[in-house]
Amino acid sequence: MSWSLLSPLSVLALLILSMAVYSLRGGRRDSDAVSKHAQFLGGLADFVLHWFLWLVAPLATLSIRLGLTADFYNFAGLALGAAAGLAVALGRLELGGWALVLSGVCDILDGRIARATGVTSRYGAFIDAVLDRFIELFFFVGFAFLTRHSGHGAVAATLALGSSVLVSYARAVGEGLGVDCTGGLMQRGERLALLCLGCVADRPVSAALGQPTGTLLTGVAYLIGATSLLTAVHRTVWIARRLRADLPRRG
Repeated sequence: MSWSLLSPLSVLALLILSMAVYSLRGGRRDSDAVSKHAQFLGGLADFVLHWFLWLVAPLATLSIRLGLTADFYNFAGLALGAAAGLAVALGRLELGGWALVLSGVCDILDGRIARATGVTSRYGAFIDAVLDRFIELFFFVGFAFLTRHSGHGAVAATLALGSSVLVSYARAVGEGLGVDCTGGLMQRGERLALLCLGCVADRPVSAALGQPTGTLLTGVAYLIGATSLLTAVHRTVWIARRLRADLPRRG
């Protein structure tokens, strides 16, 4: 068995073992996620969400003790996101996938540290949301470069990036008008999880199918694009209905 396949399998085995430990210890739901009504895959896989937050919780505690701030993780996540995009552009998909994983962990830690230390602010909310969009841009530009000789690459990248931005934009406009909407099947957490899995599994799966590197990731990008578009439509309709309900009724 090649190292490129053995390494992901070893990590997967460790993650499954940690899930078993989490479950045996009671599988407590993360209070921070519960307070924010956070969901994974529309609530269908909340066990995975709470397990992962349990897994990274010690990092937040250690970071606070070391004096690492939310801003440190904001910009560390941005740097790792840029590194992921560059790695993908150069065909180093496994490296890009792990860099994206670490970027996602930084995204979790910045918010948790801010809330734990009582420094949440409008600045923090703004910089976190905007840097997330930069990270997605870096990744999909790298993916588009990787698949530049394929007719599907540019279409998949455009669909995935455009639809992802629409999901966030619908929420931002809704919140600006006083309507909160955080639901939907394909949010940032789901997109990151799929992209990370796609990067790590692309080389062996694409080779097994007799296809060039990037084939699996192209399929993942199409999936993200289609489901993100549905999520954006859902949010648009949901918010519009609530705004329309607030209109004054005639006579």
